[in-house]
Amino acid sequence: MANRKLNPKVEEFLSKDSPWKEEYVKLRQIVLECEELVEEFKWMHPCYTIKNKNIVLIHGFKEYCALLFHKGALLKDPQGILIQQTENVQAARQIRFTSLQDIVKLESVIKEYIHEAIEVEKSGLEVTIKEHKEYIIPEELETKFEEIPELKTAFEELTPGRQRAYILHFSQPKQSKTRVARIEKAMERILNGKGLNDCICGLSQKMPNCDGSHKFVGKK
Repeated sequence: MANRKLNPKVEEFLSKDSPWKEEYVKLRQIVLECEELVEEFKWMHPCYTIKNKNIVLIHGFKEYCALLFHKGALLKDPQGILIQQTENVQAARQIRFTSLQDIVKLESVIKEYIHEAIEVEKSGLEVTIKEHKEYIIPEELETKFEEIPELKTAFEELTPGRQRAYILHFSQPKQSKTRVARIEKAMERILNGKGLNDCICGLSQKMPNCDGSHKFVGKK
């Protein structure tokens, strides 16, 4: 790694206190041993690229740190360690770690996955992203549309991403009564032109999953 061109923003990132500092340093070392990768700093995290194409990103959360493969859905994953963060994430996949020991134990495997990700990018392969029309509207939502035509109109006026998030949210429960309950709970949001994670109190556009309760923050 001594002969590699290191990104000063990544150096600064790693110099800061973090519960995953040691893990970040080790992951960086492993990634930089894959010589073709260029170190950049994107989305406030170390990101590694080939010819300006994103290959893998180092990031962390409260419970874990991770390597995020931007086209992880195309990797073979023989170890079964790639994780899809949410149902809305179609291309990217994570390998998660909860300790430095986890990373050391998987070091050779991590390198294999990185090398495969590099070859996938070189090959020009792309993840086939599902179009909105491929998502099936649950029967319970169709029934509500028939009962309340204005709900259907409001839903169709939402952006494709917001519609997709609702469809996935409504479709998850196995029991019909639970799907109906989710739909009824979200009806007011839809009628107001709001997405599943949009702020509904009008005071913030940055807080996800807003239920309006944070409008009381700072008030006695």
